[in-house]
Amino acid sequence: MKVIRRKGVILKSPAEPKSFDFAIKIVNMNKHLVEEKKEYVISKQVLRSGTSIGANIAEAEHVQSRADFLSKMTIALKEADETKFWLRLLEATDYITHDEAVSILSDCDELIRLLASITKSLKSNDKKD
Repeated sequence: MKVIRRKGVILKSPAEPKSFDFAIKIVNMNKHLVEEKKEYVISKQVLRSGTSIGANIAEAEHVQSRADFLSKMTIALKEADETKFWLRLLEATDYITHDEAVSILSDCDELIRLLASITKSLKSNDKKD
């Protein structure tokens, strides 16, 4: 298993580095929204859902069953979808610029594709068993 380090944190799953980097961007965006834009409600929602993606992927590392792993990955996918909604809302309400939105939404879409692929593959393999 390939081990990747991010700011001293060991990440093992292929999805972990992407979700960890994404969570860092979300935390930094939250700081900007609160300090510069004085936006507290939506920023809190996107902070929760955006960091929850990586937290669920991390939890999946020590699950008790394949079904539990699928559940954690599915929750992470749902959190990524929710995060995308909040990011689009932040752009539509001019709390983040179009350029800022394009960058972070691209990262979010990449996570969604990765998690959708993982969950689809797990479901497909379960049907074969």
